[in-house]
Amino acid sequence: MYQPNEIKILQSQSHNWLSYISNTGNIKEVPGTPEDLRRVLRFHENRYYVMNDPLLSDFEYDLLFKYLEKWEKADPAIITKDSPTQRVGSGLIKDFPKRQHLVPMLSLENSYNAEDLLDWDRKARELSKRDDIEYCVEPKFDGASISVVYDHDQLSRGLTRGDGETGDDITPNIKQIKTLPLSATFSQYGIEQIEIRGEVLMNKNNFKKYNEALIEEGTPPLANPRNAAAGSLRIKDPSIVSKRNLEAFLYHVSYITNNSQTGLVPKTHAGMLEMLWNLGFRSPKQEMKVVTGIQAVLRYIAMFEQKRDSLPYEIDGMVIKVNDLHLQDQLGNTSHHPRWAIAYKFKARQASSKLWGVDFQVGRTGAVTPVAKIQPVQVGGVTVSSISIHNEDYIKDKDLMIGDTILIERSGDVIPQIVKSLPELRSGNEQLIRFPKKCPVCHTALFKPQDEAVWRCININCEAQIIERIIHFVSKDAMDIRSFGEANVRRFYSLGILPDIPSIYSLDFDIIKTIEGFGNKSVENLQQAIEQSKSQPLHRIIYALGIRFVGETTAKTLAQSIHHIYDLAKLSPEKLMVLEDVGIKVANSIYEFFKNEDNLKMLQKLEQRGVSLQRKESTPVTGGLTGQTFLFTGTLQELKRSDAEEMVEKRGGKIVSGVSSKLHYLVVGEEAGSKLEKAKKISSIKILNEKDFLTLMNKS
Repeated sequence: MYQPNEIKILQSQSHNWLSYISNTGNIKEVPGTPEDLRRVLRFHENRYYVMNDPLLSDFEYDLLFKYLEKWEKADPAIITKDSPTQRVGSGLIKDFPKRQHLVPMLSLENSYNAEDLLDWDRKARELSKRDDIEYCVEPKFDGASISVVYDHDQLSRGLTRGDGETGDDITPNIKQIKTLPLSATFSQYGIEQIEIRGEVLMNKNNFKKYNEALIEEGTPPLANPRNAAAGSLRIKDPSIVSKRNLEAFLYHVSYITNNSQTGLVPKTHAGMLEMLWNLGFRSPKQEMKVVTGIQAVLRYIAMFEQKRDSLPYEIDGMVIKVNDLHLQDQLGNTSHHPRWAIAYKFKARQASSKLWGVDFQVGRTGAVTPVAKIQPVQVGGVTVSSISIHNEDYIKDKDLMIGDTILIERSGDVIPQIVKSLPELRSGNEQLIRFPKKCPVCHTALFKPQDEAVWRCININCEAQIIERIIHFVSKDAMDIRSFGEANVRRFYSLGILPDIPSIYSLDFDIIKTIEGFGNKSVENLQQAIEQSKSQPLHRIIYALGIRFVGETTAKTLAQSIHHIYDLAKLSPEKLMVLEDVGIKVANSIYEFFKNEDNLKMLQKLEQRGVSLQRKESTPVTGGLTGQTFLFTGTLQELKRSDAEEMVEKRGGKIVSGVSSKLHYLVVGEEAGSKLEKAKKISSIKILNEKDFLTLMNKS
């Protein structure tokens, strides 16, 4: 952070530059070097975006920026990577490649009351054998998670959270966030490489302005600042991202390489936040508080919750972290979350609204679900206009009537729910909600099984069910036909070219080419995605069929127990129940599905059209890699990681999840992280590059 004497000097230099630009424009009389001007601009970026205390008007800043831009354009040799002019790259981003985090991004354990925090504190004290622990308490920002890496003081990459192991490389968009310095002098602490976690936000004021601009353009406004931030990070034009005025809070150092023996790197979490703040980052230094003992934590949380609505950004709770970094290491992590940190979620947001009407929607299994249409209302930053009211019993239990004033609640990312109706506010004009006796789509009489609360349409040829089954079949976790999507399913069905699931594999692409929005490239992508789906693993096909009660885990269990999907038709409920996690309800559902002739005919059509319905055997090659363990790190250039892992498994090798003495081979791609450093310390591990790996595969 800038010291008072630095501020005076830089402010004086700013006015010298402004006077020069306004009066002369003669480079020979320039009051400094290009780097001097860059330093002035970085200072004012920090004052404006990080400190929220600008010392120049927007017009004056623009004068300085445009002069530097013009200067660099006239002499490209003077351009540096961290110049303020280099935030906006040229051209569009073609795609967001996947990159591995240096350290996995684990989730935080959640707590919702004081009892949860007291229990967590007890466990931490027992594990650490301490009477009291010093904690750092800070806001839980409600934005889009990111991970940024600086190498030798330069911002080298920014990733989304992704699946925690790997994320999308959004570096060009990350560079548009003015609160993120393009360079920072970590080297003064002896730091060569550092990975920092944070949250990208759009503050409430900028969000309001952005929505007002959208409305003026005739575009629907966005629901909340979090969605606005997350969506902005995935825009393929960085110049548009730059206009969104995003901010980033950096709140955790996850990985560090230190070449200094002088102890300059802070030894506490609060010290790390202080270091980031001093280097020009927007860390929660001003919002955090270091306290001793869980009671002090509870007091600070209570105080902070009272002022959450006055903050310029959305938060949904507080994060409590053990302050001592050595103690953090001692407490360690589970496979899911660190033991040294926990999130405390604030109380659910509530609001009142009016219940205007009820729609009845039919799902892929025939379940008829009532959906309340309510007067749109903001709850926890989200505009709510529809809420599922589940079933007939739920309506009775909540005493709901059309025209009622209702109290609704939304906690964190949980789907909004109706807490209760307010009968004392009824006028007498309210109407009973009458559940239909017939399917609202095909008009078949509804049926309610004795042990269920849900009414069902039992006509499997019901249009609504067919459409929902197709949508499920092509979805990401099922057959993963990427270019399809719900909108296209409904579109193709209405045109009569997609009457059922098997027709996916006999689409008339000549007709599709005539549909608005489908050019040659989009048709080609759709054809390719459909063709690739024919060879999906058997467990995906079983899940894609939408058999009631059969989720992804059960589908994998079923696939591992058979060779061909028709084998399931030969199993009785009793034999199915022998399988892991298959109870009587699931077994009966599978049995009934394969007893249905229409379902068997559908499977026959799928197989006739090239869809593989049998399990792909993985037979190890004799004399191959049996007993050998492999781990991959970094980005491979010639192979997808999944393909490389499959090559190992086909040769009898095994994929492991971490570096240990039990690992035989570490295969290293580009931008390898901490796994490589750990492997170098274990002499028995052989480190291979991608070329070495392919040579080994060819020999095995």
